Amino acid sequence: MENINNSFILISILLIIGVLTTKFSSRLGLPSLVFYIMVGMILSNFIYYDNALLTQLFGILALVVILFEGGMQSNWPNIRKVIKPSLSLATIGVLVTTVVIGVFAKYILDLPWLEGLLFGAIVGSTDAAAVFAVIGNKNIKQKLGSTLEAESGTNDPMAIFLTVSFISLIQSPELNILGITLRFLWQMGFGLAMGLIMGKVTVWSINKINLDSSGLYPILALGFAILTYSLTSFLQGSGFLAVYIMALLVGNSDLTYRHSIFRFNEGFAWMMQILMFILLGLLVFPSQLLDIFWQGIILSLLLILVARPIGVFLSTINMKFSVADKIFLSISGLKGAVPIVLATYPMIAGLENSQLLFNVVFFVVFTSALVQGAAISPLADYLGLSGQEKFSSPHTLELVSIGKSSSEISEIAIKDHSVVLNKMLSEIKLPRDTLISAVIRGDNVVTPTGTTTLQEGDIVYVLAPKSKRKQVNHIFMRKIQTQKKEQTE
Repeated sequence: MENINNSFILISILLIIGVLTTKFSSRLGLPSLVFYIMVGMILSNFIYYDNALLTQLFGILALVVILFEGGMQSNWPNIRKVIKPSLSLATIGVLVTTVVIGVFAKYILDLPWLEGLLFGAIVGSTDAAAVFAVIGNKNIKQKLGSTLEAESGTNDPMAIFLTVSFISLIQSPELNILGITLRFLWQMGFGLAMGLIMGKVTVWSINKINLDSSGLYPILALGFAILTYSLTSFLQGSGFLAVYIMALLVGNSDLTYRHSIFRFNEGFAWMMQILMFILLGLLVFPSQLLDIFWQGIILSLLLILVARPIGVFLSTINMKFSVADKIFLSISGLKGAVPIVLATYPMIAGLENSQLLFNVVFFVVFTSALVQGAAISPLADYLGLSGQEKFSSPHTLELVSIGKSSSEISEIAIKDHSVVLNKMLSEIKLPRDTLISAVIRGDNVVTPTGTTTLQEGDIVYVLAPKSKRKQVNHIFMRKIQTQKKEQTE
């Protein structure tokens, strides 16, 4: 019983420290994962922990949660504009980066060719957790921010495929390259299909099933995310790709209890990120990092300044990115949890140099987060790539019921092209049993009356039956051009 209590005390302390370090990270302009890893490394001096399998399992679960939350927060219209460069970076870019840094690793670490390329595969992709955390609150130009988010959400499958393939080739050199290529195509194609299917199933289930508490909807959504990953992986598809596509579809659909789902998963993703990075830090013995200090520094610099830029410049040829854009994309290729989790694969497979690979990967990830994470905002300002500040309303309003309800509150943003712009509420024809409950204007709550005039940027909360959700959204979100066309017809 005493051991259980000690474990609970340790977990609570880790969570509190993790939250507090986030405050320091935002002030210093560094990714919070740097501090989480440091906490884990400090604790490794007092707690002996070397369970690579448990770390891998927890890391995968955490990545599913983080990808789900990040995918839901991504704006599909913005992502759609950068699909081509994002997919090119997620495939060709990762492959080129893998080969270039793999060649360097072969000579610097004195490894066989396949193990050098294995190292390149492990560190070849950007990390969704790191990118979502760093880019999410920055005022980076929309095109670049969306490209990085989409790339980081879709390049994990390529890194995982290359890592597993190189391990298989090391253990069984006679493997058929054609078979490996066909397996990759199946993983990508089936992962995409499963993401779309499970996304539609999730949206339908959330909107159609009346649960007894609003607090159950976020759990239902998260359950579908984990099911999407596990079912896709069980059928030999890319589970991470499926989760990201599923989350992208869910996050850009009309959902009942939307805010409850988003806020729950945001908090849960933070908790998983804190525990995951601390656990990864525990797996490292700081004394061993000193043995590969100079090799780690050299490989980190080569990855940041040579391998990643070559991958970016080659994979974005003729894609309307300026040199400044490509430089920013190169430096913004943060490494995070995925490389460290992938570094546990050689350890579990029992490869001869697995501990060396893990230590160097950890060193590279830590250096990447420390250097690149701190450089993103200043570099964007220097290159003139900062866009408008991102706005997020500090207010939320939702109908919370302990019983079944046929009504809900919808949040609708008034755009510059909306037909209700500059109209009084009394002029807007709403369906029966529909009520405008609040209008948020900037940081103020406006009590709605018949003479209240809607302005651009207003957030309107509408209480209406669930069956009339689409009708209400159409009234407020209809474009002026659409109204003119309907009047002409």
